[in-house]
Amino acid sequence: MREAALTLVLLTWASGPLAADKPNIVLVMADDQGWGDVHYNGDPHLKTPNLDDLAATGLRFDRFYAAAPVCSPTRGSVMTGRHPNRFGCFKWGHTLRPQEVTIAEALKTVGYRTGHFGKWHLGSVRKGSPVNPGASGFDRWVSAPNFFDNDPILSDQGKAIRTTGESSLVTADFAIDFIRQCVKDKQTPFLAVVWFGSPHSPHRAAEEFRKLYPDLPANKQNFYGEISGLDAAVGKLRAELKKLGIRENTLFWYCSDNGALPVGSTGGHRGRKGQVYEGGLLVPAVIEWPARIRAPRTTSVRCNTSDIYPTLVEITGAKVKKQPPLDGISLVPLLDGKMASRPKPMGFWDYPIGGISTPSAKWMAELYKAQQAGKEPDDKQKLRLDAGEIRRKYPLDKFPGHAAWIAGDWKLHRIEKNNKVAFELYNLVSDRAEKNDLAQKEPERVKAMATALEKWQRSVVRSLNGEDY
Repeated sequence: MREAALTLVLLTWASGPLAADKPNIVLVMADDQGWGDVHYNGDPHLKTPNLDDLAATGLRFDRFYAAAPVCSPTRGSVMTGRHPNRFGCFKWGHTLRPQEVTIAEALKTVGYRTGHFGKWHLGSVRKGSPVNPGASGFDRWVSAPNFFDNDPILSDQGKAIRTTGESSLVTADFAIDFIRQCVKDKQTPFLAVVWFGSPHSPHRAAEEFRKLYPDLPANKQNFYGEISGLDAAVGKLRAELKKLGIRENTLFWYCSDNGALPVGSTGGHRGRKGQVYEGGLLVPAVIEWPARIRAPRTTSVRCNTSDIYPTLVEITGAKVKKQPPLDGISLVPLLDGKMASRPKPMGFWDYPIGGISTPSAKWMAELYKAQQAGKEPDDKQKLRLDAGEIRRKYPLDKFPGHAAWIAGDWKLHRIEKNNKVAFELYNLVSDRAEKNDLAQKEPERVKAMATALEKWQRSVVRSLNGEDY
C-alpha cells in the first residue's frame, strides 16, 4: 500500500496534476505583435514586464510560428488545428466553415465551459450567424468582428454595448468576469479565449501607456504604448488567476497572430506581416502551467499555432467523433521535456486572393444605433450565412501563391505565379535572414522537399473542396 501511494506521489510530482484533473485554459493572442516586439526578445525600449515575467517562469518558445502571415487564417488554425486553406480562410476577413470542429466544441465534450473575448475575425458577431462565436462553441462571448481601439463597441452575444477603457484591459475585464463566474458556479474547468485588438494599426495608445515612451517619436509612443497596454492586460489576467487560487492548474498560452508590422521588429528575420518568410510568421509565445511546467524552460523546437488544438485535445482527453485531418501536432511531449525536435514538417501556403474588409468600429456603431432604436440591421450579408457553402472546386495540380515547407532546420519556398514555379532553399540555423539561397547547391534536397510539400498541398486542396465533411 505504501509503495503504491509513493508511486502515485512521484507520478504526480513528475507530470503535474493527475490526468483526471483537467486544467483551466486561457488562450491569449496579440494582433500584429512581431517576434521582436517584446522586451525579452531584445527590444531595448519596450516595457513589457508581465510578458517578460511570463517568459521567465514558463515554457518560452523561441521558434513559434503563426500558421499564416495574416490574422484571420491564423486564428482559424488555433480553432481547428488545421491549416486555414483547408476551410477557405485564405486572408483577413475570411471565415471559418460551420462544418469545422473548433477547440471550444471539442472541449465542451469533456465538461469545459467556454468563453471568447475580444477580436473574432472568423465570421460575424451578430445574432443568427452560423459563424459567430456562439455558433462556434462558445457559451459566453463578448467579441468584435475585427481589431478594435480604446472605448470599443463590442458584441455581447449579439447585443452591441459601449465600453470605456484601454482596449486590451477592457477585453481582459470581460474574460475575468467570465472566469470569476466559472469559479463561483464551480463550472470549472473552463476555456477562455482572449484575443486583443492591439497592436494593430492605427496605433492609438491610452495616455497612461503612451507616456511611458516620452523620448521616442509619436508613432513609436503609440505603437509601444499599445503593446504595454496589452502587457498590462496579461498581468491583470495572471494576477486574477492567482487571486482566485487557480493559477497552479491553469494553462496560460500566449502568442501573436502573425509577424511584425513595418513599425515593429522581426528580430532580424526576413520579411514582415503578409509574407511567408520568417519575419512574417515567427511570433513571441509562452506557455505557463505551474502544475505541469514546474521550472522555467526555453525551447528551440519549431512549433505552430496549429499545434494548440491537438495539444489541448490530448491534455483534456476531449473526444472528437469525426476529426478531419490535422496539420498541428500535440506538444504534450514538449511540455514534459521529451521532445528534442519536431517530428513532423510544417507547411505554409499564402494563397493569392484578397482579404475581405471588416471595419469593426463602423459595423459595431451601426449595430448599436439600430439596436438602440429597437431594430436589427437588415443586412444579411454581414451575417455570413453562406460561410459553409463550397461553390468552387480547386485543381489538384496547380498550387498558386507562395508556399513553404519546413523540415528540421531547412525551409523550402515554392512560389507559383503565372503557371511558373520557382524554389528557394534556406538553412534556418545558419541563415535566419533567409539570404543565402541554396536551391542550386542542394538539388536532391529541393526535389525531396518539393515532393512532400506538393503532396501536402494536394491534401489541403481536397479538404478545401469539401472531402473532409
